[in-house]
Amino acid sequence: MTAPIPAISCRNVWKIFGNQPERYLENLKKGGTDAGPQHVVAVRDVTLDVRQGEMLVVMGLSGSGKSTLVRCLSRLIEITSGTVAIEGKDIGAMTEPELIDLRRRKMGMVFQSFGLLPQRTILDNVAFPLEMRGQERGARYERAREMLRLVGLKGREGYYPRELSGGQQQRVGIARSLAIEPDIWFLDEPFSALDPLIRREMQDEFLRLKGLLNKTIVFITHDFDEALRLADRIAIMKDGAIEQCDTPDRIVLEPATDYVARFTAEIDRARVVRASGLARIADGVAVEGPAFPADLTIRELGRRIVSDNRIDFPVTDNTGKLIGVMNRQSALDLLLGETL
Repeated sequence: MTAPIPAISCRNVWKIFGNQPERYLENLKKGGTDAGPQHVVAVRDVTLDVRQGEMLVVMGLSGSGKSTLVRCLSRLIEITSGTVAIEGKDIGAMTEPELIDLRRRKMGMVFQSFGLLPQRTILDNVAFPLEMRGQERGARYERAREMLRLVGLKGREGYYPRELSGGQQQRVGIARSLAIEPDIWFLDEPFSALDPLIRREMQDEFLRLKGLLNKTIVFITHDFDEALRLADRIAIMKDGAIEQCDTPDRIVLEPATDYVARFTAEIDRARVVRASGLARIADGVAVEGPAFPADLTIRELGRRIVSDNRIDFPVTDNTGKLIGVMNRQSALDLLLGETL
């Protein structure tokens, strides 16, 4: 059976800023150092696939390369070396008209710089990508109003960007991105300027839409709690390279490097790890009694784990199918801290 084509696939992607990036990269590959002010290695030999319908969250400290990587994936900047493909098509080989059409029909983008049109009302700003598609005026304005209601800006349709706060302008950018219902969303810290209540509502909305519409999302954040709530997988970057790309469970249970271990050291692992993350193959041993849902965290299952004295618990998916067994002592160690 042929494996499905990834929504996004990048192979050995480098992005170097400087006056001779290709020559500089060639020197690096021969063993040269990347010290010096003339060039900056922003993305370093990244190979990554993003599956159809997956939400990949990219994390890292300031300067780690996460925002540059997203711009490489959408070809907002040209890569120095490597390839980026969208649904199997090399976007580096696309003509300008082909790239424009891809962005209009496949991609939604929300970045920290809002990019709003100052001479247009926020209703016009949200409707603008639909106008570029040639959508009929009434339909595009109806869709724009619906999106503005979603982000809490109903009643401000006639305002101009300069009349809104920074957080409100960011919400307009989010509404504009949602308006086109893209297959792929690139989001660079889109909720960073929102107040906590609206931020939580927007997270809920993205999770709902992802579940309903099978969207593929690449989401940048510096907030690890946000990443844990949203991500199917998390990619942690350092100095332009990906240190680890894995599920939240594996990131906190099996950090691949010392850097990832330090990055996740203060996380309450019981709040992150789900029953599925501790489940192991049953090896034909029958486990009796009530099953534990695979998608609940150890923290959510805490009372049941403490009060149930079985050695192992069956773990089932949302269809009731057995996926493995979870050892009670392993779950208790995660929940209460390992015994000395």
